[in-house]
Amino acid sequence: MAAVGTWSFSRPAVERMRCMLLAGQNATDVVETAIAEVEDDVDTGRHIVGRGGYPNSKGVVECDAAIMEGVPGRFGAVAALRGIAQPCRVARKVMEKSPHSLLVGDGAEAFAQELGFTSEPNANMLSDHSATAYREYLEKNKLVRGGHDTIGLIALDLSGNITVGVSTSGAPFKAPGRVGDSPLPGCGLYADHKVGAAAATGDGDKIMCYCPSFHVVQLMRQGSSPNEACQAVLADIQRRIGGDKCFELGLISLNMKFLSA
Repeated sequence: MAAVGTWSFSRPAVERMRCMLLAGQNATDVVETAIAEVEDDVDTGRHIVGRGGYPNSKGVVECDAAIMEGVPGRFGAVAALRGIAQPCRVARKVMEKSPHSLLVGDGAEAFAQELGFTSEPNANMLSDHSATAYREYLEKNKLVRGGHDTIGLIALDLSGNITVGVSTSGAPFKAPGRVGDSPLPGCGLYADHKVGAAAATGDGDKIMCYCPSFHVVQLMRQGSSPNEACQAVLADIQRRIGGDKCFELGLISLNMKFLSA
């Protein structure tokens, strides 16, 4: 049994996961529940997740989320989803109820509504903090600094099932319809029940060009520990882009023997 998450603000979620796993709950339920609680907490919105997250350039909050089980073919995601405070729950429904794997925009919202989710007014998705930040963006062209804080959680349950989930409201004041790496398999997340799982966080427009989560899992398949795999992927990307160039990228990974962040 193990649980791991991105960034310090995920620590309460990781502790919640640990308790749920010890109680015998399955990895997918654990990941979905833990992420949903973070998504719906307006105070964590400033970490660019769910309710209270920063809106796009038109003032609308659009969220991306995905969930992937280690079992082959078990993946679901939503992107540019409006009005739903817990997009990871919709992503799971895509995995379980839709013939598709990724739904975006109006189609994702319509799917959610068909399954009983309530679309809230955009004002409900904003917090005082994010609304103020948006006004400052419009009036002073003031940008949010240091914020690409996707939440990513990985859980390995007592039965040996592994699941990874991610969620974000995306880059502050992004173009409407912009989608980052988070809901893309291999980029923002990846899982294989024979090996382990990985998740990425950072500058999604750059991350998606390198498929780092898939790369981490493949290196673990070849015998690397999670720490070794993450370090190797970061070093490989650094070599490819050049030593004088960099972008924000964090990786977490978990296999059946070793834990790393």
